[in-house]
Order: sequence, then C-alpha cells, then structure tokens
Amino acid sequence: MSSKLVPPHLRFAKQSEENGLVAGERLSHSRTHSSKSLSNGGAEASPPVTPRNMGFGTPISPLSPPGSISSFTPAHTPSGSLTVPPNQFPFPDVNGGGFNSRASSHGELPRKSSFGTGSRPNTAGDNTRPSSVRLREAFASPKPRPLTLYSTVQNSTVKIERERPKSTMWTPEKTQEKPWLSNRDPYNRVAYFLTYGVMLFGIAAGAVRCFLGWRGVPVLKGNLCPVMDEHFNSEEGMFGENGKFFREVDMSGFGNGEFEMSTNSPTNSYVRNGYLYITPTLTSDIIGEAAIEDGHVFNITDCTFNVTRGLSYTDENKSSTGRTNISAIGVDQEFDAAGYQKACSAVSNSTSGAIINPIQSARLSTRLSASVRFGRVEVRAKIPTGDWLWPAIWMLPVDNVYGSWPMSGEIDIMEARGNGPRYPNQGSNYVRGSLNWGPDHSLNRAYKTYGWWEMRRGSYDKDFHTYAVEWDEDFIRIYVDNRLHHLLDLRIKKSFWELGEFPPGMQQGAETVALHNIWANGTKAAPFDQKFYLILDVGVGGTNGWFPDGKEKPWYDGAETAMGQFWRARHEWLPTWPQDPEERSMVVDYVKMWQKC
Repeated sequence: MSSKLVPPHLRFAKQSEENGLVAGERLSHSRTHSSKSLSNGGAEASPPVTPRNMGFGTPISPLSPPGSISSFTPAHTPSGSLTVPPNQFPFPDVNGGGFNSRASSHGELPRKSSFGTGSRPNTAGDNTRPSSVRLREAFASPKPRPLTLYSTVQNSTVKIERERPKSTMWTPEKTQEKPWLSNRDPYNRVAYFLTYGVMLFGIAAGAVRCFLGWRGVPVLKGNLCPVMDEHFNSEEGMFGENGKFFREVDMSGFGNGEFEMSTNSPTNSYVRNGYLYITPTLTSDIIGEAAIEDGHVFNITDCTFNVTRGLSYTDENKSSTGRTNISAIGVDQEFDAAGYQKACSAVSNSTSGAIINPIQSARLSTRLSASVRFGRVEVRAKIPTGDWLWPAIWMLPVDNVYGSWPMSGEIDIMEARGNGPRYPNQGSNYVRGSLNWGPDHSLNRAYKTYGWWEMRRGSYDKDFHTYAVEWDEDFIRIYVDNRLHHLLDLRIKKSFWELGEFPPGMQQGAETVALHNIWANGTKAAPFDQKFYLILDVGVGGTNGWFPDGKEKPWYDGAETAMGQFWRARHEWLPTWPQDPEERSMVVDYVKMWQKC
C-alpha cells in the first residue's frame, strides 16, 4: 500500500479525494517529546529532536523549505498534487502539517551555499552520523550563510558571466552609417594643423619674449665700489659727530606741512638687536596734552636748520631764479633768523589755533658720510603700522648744482602709507617710487616718472623687504625685492628737459619769466648725474597731498589749522598705532651703497 502525505501548505498541493489523501488531521509538536507519530499511525516514529541553536522556537520564514526535505522538485500533476520520494517523510520532527513547525535547525543545513546555482539547498539530515556527533554540532556556532532569498549573498569566487545588455535602438541587421569615414571634411585637417600651430607659436613667442625681456633688462656696466655696508651690529659710531647717520633736528615740516618734529632723541632713533629703529612718539608724553594746544613755547634741542634748511626742500615760495651751486651741507649758506625760528621753536595758542607739533620722530641721513653718483643703493626694511604714518627711503643731492628743489632732483626709492590695506588711496599693501624734477615747484614732472607695486596677499608692514635703486647715464630703475617688481623702470633715451615738455615761459607774480634748459650743461641724465645721499625717515600727516582729502581723513590740506584738526581727531587714529614700539617703527636691517668706479 502506497502512502501519500499531506503537503505542508495548499500553495504546493491541495486535498484530493481521488488520490486518497487524508485531510483534516493536524500535526502536533512538542519540545518535551522524544518521538512524534502521525495521526493515522501508519508511519514510523521520527528520531529525537534536539534544539540546535538559541533561535529554537523562532518562526521560520514561510519562503524557506522545511528543514528535512532533501530535494525539492515540484512535479505538478494534473491534479496539482506534490510527489515525494518514498521512504522519506518530509516532516520528521513534527506530528502534524503547517508552517509553525520548529524542527529544522542550522545544524542540519549544508555548509556550502548553493544559492545562485539553480537548485535549492540540501537540508536532509545525515542519519549515518552518530548521535553524539550530531549533539555536538547542535551546540556549535554555525557558519553564517544566507538562509532565504532575502538574505545577503556571500562573496563567491566563481565569476558569473552575464550577457551584456544591448541597445534597443540598434540591431545586428542594421548597419551604422559613418559618413565621416567615406567623405572626409577638408577643413578638419586645416583645423587640426591650425590648432596645434597656434599652440606651438604661442609657446615659441613666449620663450622669445622671456629671452628678449631678460636680454633687455639694463644692468650697471663696469665695476661697483662699496661706499657703505652697514648691518647695525652696534650703535657705536652710528650717530653723533662723525657718525654714519646724521640726525636732522627740525620742526619746519620740511616743506610738506608734516605734523611731526624730527629729534635727536634716542627714543625716536636707536639701534637694538642688530636693527635700526625710527619710532614716532607723542609730544604730549613730554609736555602734556594741554600744552600742545595752548600756552606753551617749545624750543627743540640741537636744531640743525642751518645745515639741513628743511623748509627749502619743497618750499613753494622758492623761484626758479634761486641761486645755484649751494651746498646742502650748509657751510656756504647765510644765516636765516626767521627760518631758524620757524624750524626750531613753536608756540601753542588756542585763539589762533596754532599748536605744537604733536608727534616726535626721526630723520636720518648720510649727507656727511656717504653719497653716490651712478651706482646702486639697497635698503632692507619693514615699514611701520599706523594711520597717517609716512615712511620714506629717498635721496637728495649733496650739492644743488642745478638750483633748489626740484631743479637738482630727488630720488624716492620707497614711500608708503601706514594705513591698512583697506585705505582707498593705497595703504600699507603698496609701495611707491618716483623721481622729482623740474625748473620750478609748480612744474615738477614727478607724474611722468613714478610707479608703485602692490602686494596682493599681505602688506609691507608685516615683514622685511628689499628696496633698491640702480641708475647710470642710460637708465634708472627702482624696485622692491627683485628687478621684476620694479616701481619705476626708466630708459633715458632723451634729456629730461625734452621729456618734461616744459612751456617756453611761466608766470611769476606780475612778471612772465622765460624758461630755459637749466640742465644744458649736464648729461642727458641731468639732474640725476650728481652725487646723492640717502635719507631714512618716518613722517606723520602733511598738507602736500600725499594723503588726499576725503571723508576718512580728519584734516584738510588747505586749512590754516590742519595740524590742530589732526591732533583733535587722535581718538580716531591713535588706536591704530600699535603699543609695541617695534610695530609702529620703521625697522632697518641693513643699508648698502655702491658707486661706479
């Protein structure tokens, strides 16, 4: 008698009265029973079942096959029944059908995954092994493997060959047309050679430009003899009589209407730790704020007006008919009592608005120690920080061979403003170089010979930079750090008189004075063909236009009380001056001077 089993679920088989299936009986399951029997009593008892893992009792996914089925080959008959191999009861661990059975375990599953190979996992029990082995396996941790179709598939060493998807727009029977292979565009070849030709031409032109630029940079010819090489290792022999640097003491404003007085005080100029410092300070630290504005007479100590003649540097009242061959050293100049009083003393009066110069600073020069005619001057320095500070490295002629300023010329190697980079009129991120020259103050042609260099990422008051000038009969070049960063690069191809394009005459009072070439007896480099000495100073403010009038400026150049306006606005600019003297000072690392010999 052949026995047929009731399928575990109606998804796989149905009840059939024709096939003699017994329906309606339920299988039962118990953890405590060591054997299970069928309801009809016609089958042999199943072997004892032992829980295989901690998940015993957890419902099994309905999509997983029963744990005791060795193979699952759905052979559907016309009646829809499921054929089971003989002598194998599909549910050996349960007493009845249904998916609530807990008999299957991980220990009964094979260790090698067959997922993706086209067949179900083999879950048949191994009855040939001793029960002790099976008992040990029941408590062993199984290897992780996907148990259902929804589990993560383990990495397989077998490379699966998949058919490459083909485009739905193309079939093998259809030939892809490529007209550009049969009918070539004649302009393609032209475009090819034109593109690469332009690229090669650009590279070649750039190389030629660099070469010509390198060849075109003028350099000083001949030998250069050192005139000064000072690294400020000691203050000995630096100042005072026969010192390398002469301290100019003056209150006149040096023709620019500057608000500082230059002193010989060691507070304003000194050598420390291998550097030269020029430091601006407040006059009120000495005489008090009240004395600055009213009721005080200040006489500066050791005034050097007779030597420096500071007011005449840029005095607008000086005419082109001034005497020539006047030495800047002052040994052949007449005593000027009125000029001396203005340059060496000041009186404060609140009624008139006159005040005493509110700032003290220093002005150092090599007029008595070193000068250069055609050569090179190099200064490595760091400019100060603070609104309305005016650091400068510049040169004046030792002898006014061609007349007073600007007839004998001026070389500005570096001028800057202590205002920060946000200052709209070139702050501390700019340095500027220029030449001042002309037959009269009103005919100064500095606007034809000036330039600047901008630091795009930073400012010049944060570190040291090298400022230099090189000049001879053929060129004058002013630059910062290297020759590529030139502030001014002037090739002298014609005389400065021709370059200036001066009018034939000028109005001087009620008279018209004819102009003539005042440099006719010099070279084409005149007035810059004479000896020049070096000046280092830090000015403050001024009324000559170096700081243009604007809403950010607390004074007006044309005001009679411009210095008083500046001082009364100290609550605006004084906070920008660092408390550390080294940060508001112009610090000089070294000074080097060479002359052609």
